Order: sequence, then C-alpha cells, then structure tokens
Amino acid sequence: MLKGVVPFPPEFASRYRAKGYWRDRTLAAEFAEVFAVHAQRVALIDGERQFTYGAIDRASDNLALNLIELGIRPQDRVVVQLPNVAEFVLLYCALQKIGAIPIAALASHRFSEISQFVALAQAVACVFPERQGDFEFSPMIRRIGRQSSCLRLSIVLGTPGEGEVSLTELVERPARIGRGELARIQIDPTDPCIFQLSGGTTGVPKLIPRCHNGYAYNSRAAAAVCGVDSDSTLLLALPIAHNLPLACPGIQGFMLNGGKVVLCQSPRPEAMLPLIPRHRVTHVKVVPALLIRLIDSPVLAGLDTGSVRYIQSGGQRLQPEVRIRTKQLIPSCFVQENFGMSEGLLMFVRADDPEDVRLETVGRPISPGDEVRLLDEDGREVPFGEVGELCVRGPYTVRGYYGAAEHNARVFTDDGFYRSGDLMRRHPSGNYMVEGRKKDLINRGGEKISAEEIENLILSHPAVQNAACVPMHDPSLGERMCACVVLRPGRRLELGELVAYLTAREIARFKLPERLEVMEDFPLSTFGKVSKKALVEMVSRKLGEAV
Repeated sequence: MLKGVVPFPPEFASRYRAKGYWRDRTLAAEFAEVFAVHAQRVALIDGERQFTYGAIDRASDNLALNLIELGIRPQDRVVVQLPNVAEFVLLYCALQKIGAIPIAALASHRFSEISQFVALAQAVACVFPERQGDFEFSPMIRRIGRQSSCLRLSIVLGTPGEGEVSLTELVERPARIGRGELARIQIDPTDPCIFQLSGGTTGVPKLIPRCHNGYAYNSRAAAAVCGVDSDSTLLLALPIAHNLPLACPGIQGFMLNGGKVVLCQSPRPEAMLPLIPRHRVTHVKVVPALLIRLIDSPVLAGLDTGSVRYIQSGGQRLQPEVRIRTKQLIPSCFVQENFGMSEGLLMFVRADDPEDVRLETVGRPISPGDEVRLLDEDGREVPFGEVGELCVRGPYTVRGYYGAAEHNARVFTDDGFYRSGDLMRRHPSGNYMVEGRKKDLINRGGEKISAEEIENLILSHPAVQNAACVPMHDPSLGERMCACVVLRPGRRLELGELVAYLTAREIARFKLPERLEVMEDFPLSTFGKVSKKALVEMVSRKLGEAV
C-alpha cells in the first residue's frame, strides 16, 4: 500500500468483502466490463463530440500507453486540473489503467492551491488547460515546477509551450508500445484510485485517498438509490472533478450502469437547459444556487423537460420552497436532496419517502454498511431527536487523510469513526436533518472555504491587526464570506484593496471575501476566543436580517 495511506483494519475489510461491498476489482477492471458489454452505446457527449464505450476504451488505452512511455507509473500522483471536457474522462480512465492516482483539482484553483497539492502528494505531473477566461495556466505550472523537483511533466490541453506535452497529441498519437504493457500492471484494489480534496478548516488542504474497492462501491450504491440504469442520461455542468459529479453516482455511476453523460462547460441556464430536450436528459446534477438560476430562467419556459426524472441537489441545504417550485415547473422530476462528503458517507432522500420527509430531511445513508453516530461534546451518543456531531465509518468512508497522522488523531475516533464537524438530528422517519456545523467553514454555493486559510492571508496585510472570516446569508448561494478585521492604529482598508491583496496571493476566486467589516475589537467567548457566533449576529443585523 502507498505510504501515507491509512488502511482499513483487517476485520473490517473482511466484513466488507463478505457483505459484497468490496469486490476486490480495480476501477479499471470495473470499467473494462462495461466497455465490453456496451461497446456500441454512446457513453459521453461533449458539444458535437460523441464517444461510445468502445471509443473511450480504445482512446484511454492509447493515452495510457503514451503516458507510460513518458514515465508515468503505478501509484504516481498526477494533478488533474481540467474543465468539463471529454479529455477529463479519457484521462481518468487512462490513469486507472496505469494505476496512477489523479488529484482532483479544480480549474478555478490557482498557484496557492496547486503548489500545495504538488508538494503534499509529491506529484510527478500536472494536466491543465491552456487557459480559462483570461487566465493562462502555463506560467503558474512553470513556477511550481521550479520549486518542486518532483514535478516532471506538464501536460496541456491546448497549444503546448516550451517543455510541455500536448494532451490531445497523447490521446491521438498511436502508441509505440503494445497493449501488453497494460496487462502486466498489477494494482491493489485497496490502494487509492483518486485523491479527493477536503473542505477542512485548516489552511493546508488535506488529500482524501479513496480506494478502488470503496470508490466503486460508492458509485454503485449511489446509482441504486438514484434510479440510474442503461437508459439514463446525466447532464453535468458542476465541476467535473468534484466528488459529487464524478462518483455520487456521477460520471462513474452512470458509466458503470451503461448510461450516458452529457458534459456542459458552463452553468449558465442558456447553455444547460437546451441540452435537456436535445439529449433526452433524465438526471440533472445541481447545487441549490444553480437550481435557483435554472428555474428562474426564461429559457425554461416552453422547453420540453418531460424526460427529466431526477434533479439531484447537494452541496448545501435546499430550501423547501425551491423544491416545491421546481416540481411545479418540471412536473416529471423528483427533486432528490442528498448530503455527502468527499471523505465518504452519502445520504439520499428516497423516491418513496413521504412528502414531508422529502421537504425536511437530507435523506439517510445509501449503504447498510454505513455506521452513523451523533455525538455530544464528550463523545457520547445523543438521545434520539437531539442534535449531535455526525460521526461515521463504513465501506467507502476513509480511515484517514493522506500523510496527516497528527490531524487524523484529532478527527478520527479511536474506533475509526470520522468526525465530520456537521451537526445533525435524527428525524422520526429515520432520515437525518442538518442543523449546522462545528467546522469553521463558509459554504459558498457548495464550495467549502476554510475561514482559517483566508484569515491567515488577511493577517499578513500590513494594515491588519486581527481577522475573522464569517458567513453571511445569501438567498442564491446560501452563504458568502464577510471578512471582519481590526486594523493597526492609524491604518485604513477598503474591500477593493483587500480583494486585490488576496488576489495577488493567487488563490481561487471563490475564496475572496465579498464584504469587509472594520471593527474596534472582536467580541470574545467565555473562553476568551473570538466569538464568531456574535460576529455573525452583528453582520446580520447590519444587513437587516433576522438573527
């Protein structure tokens, strides 16, 4: 097993195998079966491009062989930073065939994040687009390469610069080595097939090692409660590398069932909605902010949406009013709330749940192997109906972050339960209700922002003496970030200046604060710590909102 990965204890691994959750097959082996059975079926649509299962198999074989020739080996880590394009799927399948481990970065990440991923994982390659909007990626990757000796390969989707390799060429250029090279590769199904990224509260990102056994089961079990079969078609505009759109059931779950995935590079309603009747879409993956934009769009009026059976919403709580209005506008659909984490556990509302349960809860676990506890501050289980911290272990929930022994000791119990930081209550139906969180996170449209990460950057500003970032309510995105600061004597600071300062630190744009509150001092808790609860109340009052 890869050093730095926390294994499942043998007794739990045996249990998961006996129950059939783990099949001891790699993702490459799982995909090989559907590639053969559904070779002639269309699996993937990207604009005017269509790929059958057989075409994906052949293209990812060729790409894998070309990557091997470049020196990519089993267990090598590869940062993948691509938008919603077919090349992501081809690369993902190719890396699985090699046994190399993709790091699921976002196209919105910048130098601060990508350099940390490379350093933490000792990544040997980065795969990235030539540009996104006005941002050119190559200079950033060259800088990272200069400071990280482990990074050997820069692979670009677009025109390659000096020292770069074209991803398109690697896909299309006939491999010079035979397919037998792939057959000789041995991959342990208990090894990681991907590193997902945590929404943790510290400034340093955590890598989540999802193993082949657990990740395949994750997608199979999610597909089973989401009505996915070989006639299902998924419309995907959420960032492709995120755990939810990739594997819950996502691309992986649809492909393992012989279904079809339609990629959309833009979440704009005018780009997404016409694809529904064009491709007879059955499933749409959204976060609440995106769903609100879709149902408010004039493009929806008169559009044939009768093929849609499931609209799956995750990332943050969906308000009942949005769900009711969606059902009125798209009568054929079931608006399916889900709760999940990149570390593992998934909860889904079921289609046969009573209406009040659908409106009030985020569902229940997808697997009988999921063990859930709601614990109080002293680690004791709370009585039924009371609020406690969600703690979980199971066949697809990790036992530790990669290379983070000290952090793991804090966030995993002695008997292997992951302390999620989410506060929940058990509903009388057996489903669960989200009641808040212990983690210091801002949930902006489903993107989790570490308050500590941004606070540390703000504290480096010469005008700032102290900083605290808190969420402020937003009707569309759920939350936006407000930066509260105490300034050094005689100094001034405006929001635009702060945003410019943070932008120069090269972080993802979604992490930038959208309001600045300058204060004389911060309110303190009874323990002498900054009271973020009081700060949220103060900001809410200024915004004229009920606390």
